[in-house]
Amino acid sequence: MSVDVEVVGSAPADGGAARGRGTWSLSWHGLRTVTELELRQRVRSTRWKTALIVWFVVVGLITLLTTGAFQILSDDSGLGGGEPFGGTVYSIVVGFVLFLGLLVAPTLSSGAINGDRNAGTLATLQVTLLSPAEIVLGKLAAAWIAALAFLVASIPFLAWALVGGGVHWFALLTTVLMLALVLGVVCAIGLGFSALVSKTSGSAVLTYLTIGAVTVALPILFGLLVPVTSTTEEVEVWDIEAGYDWEETTAPECEWRTHEMPVWHSERTWWLLAPNPFVVVADAQPLQGDVQELANNANMLAMLQYGVRYARTGDTGPQDWCSDFVYENGREVRPDSPVEPVQVTDQLVWPWGLGFDLLLGAGGVVVAVNRLRIPTTELPQGTRVA
Repeated sequence: MSVDVEVVGSAPADGGAARGRGTWSLSWHGLRTVTELELRQRVRSTRWKTALIVWFVVVGLITLLTTGAFQILSDDSGLGGGEPFGGTVYSIVVGFVLFLGLLVAPTLSSGAINGDRNAGTLATLQVTLLSPAEIVLGKLAAAWIAALAFLVASIPFLAWALVGGGVHWFALLTTVLMLALVLGVVCAIGLGFSALVSKTSGSAVLTYLTIGAVTVALPILFGLLVPVTSTTEEVEVWDIEAGYDWEETTAPECEWRTHEMPVWHSERTWWLLAPNPFVVVADAQPLQGDVQELANNANMLAMLQYGVRYARTGDTGPQDWCSDFVYENGREVRPDSPVEPVQVTDQLVWPWGLGFDLLLGAGGVVVAVNRLRIPTTELPQGTRVA
C-alpha cells in the first residue's frame, strides 16, 4: 500500500541527530552490517550467479578467439618469429572487459535504494541506529564487491593475454586497479540516481545515459570542436627545395620554408577526452617500449594512449615534410632532421580523467546520503515508506 507522507517534527534537520548520530556518522560495525545484508541478498540471487557464469564464458571465448585469430594471421604472413602480438590481444581483452563492466555495473547499484524503498524495507534500516552515510556506503561497498567479482573472473584471461608478450608485466596490476576504480565510480553514480528517482528503471536509464555521455558524447564533442579550435597560421616547415623536379635521380635538398596552413589547437579541448573510462585505463598502462612504435604495431592501448597525449601536447611548432620523402636512385634516404620529434611521454591524461570520474562518483554518494536524511520534511507523491 502506497501512502503520501509529509513528515514534520521538531527534531533537528541533520539526519540521525535525533538519536544522537549525524548524517555522516560512520562506524565499522554499521558499514559491515549493511554490506553483509546486501551481499547475502546477492549471493542468494540466482540471476547474479548466472550473470557471473555467462561473463566468465564470454570473456574466455573472446580471449581464445582473438588469440587464435592472431596466431593464424601470424603463421600465414610468416611473422611467427617477428613482433609478438600479445599486446594487441591484451588490449582487445581489456577493452572488452571494460565494455562489459560498463554494461553490468549500473545494474548492481541503480536499484539499491529505490528498490528497497518500493519493497518497504528501506524504512526499516532508517529507523535503526544506522546513519544515512552507513546505509549508502554499505550499499555501495556491496555493489562494488559484486562488480569486482566479475573483474576477478576476468583476471585469468588478462594474464593469458599478457603471456603473449609485448606488454609489461606491471600492466596487469595497473589494468586491474583502474578497472576496479572505474567500476566503483559507475556503482556510485548508479546509487546516486537510485536515491534521486523512485523507479528502478529510471535510475538505470539515467546511469547509462551518464556513462554514455562520458564515454561517447564527450569524444564526439571533441571532434565537433575541431573547426572552432583551428586557426590559419604561418608555420615553419622543413620542406623539399622549391622547384625540385621529381623526375631527377638525385635526392632533393631540404630547406626551411614558410607555409600558411590551418593549425589545430587540440591542447584547448583535450580535457574532453580525459574522463573517458577507456582513456583512463589505456593512459595508465606502463607500456613496454616506445609508445609511438607500439601504436604503429596495432597495440590499441598504445594507440589510445599516444593519441590522447598527442592531443594534450597540441601544436608542436615546426614540421618536417622532407626527411621521410627523400628518394635517391629508387631508395629511400632519411637525412637528419632539424625538427625535434614530438614528445608525449610526460603528458599524462589519466590523473585528470580519474579525478573527474571520482568527483562524479562522490557526487552520487553525497546525493544519496542527503536523500536518506531523517526526518524528511516532504516526500514525493506516491513514495512508499513502509
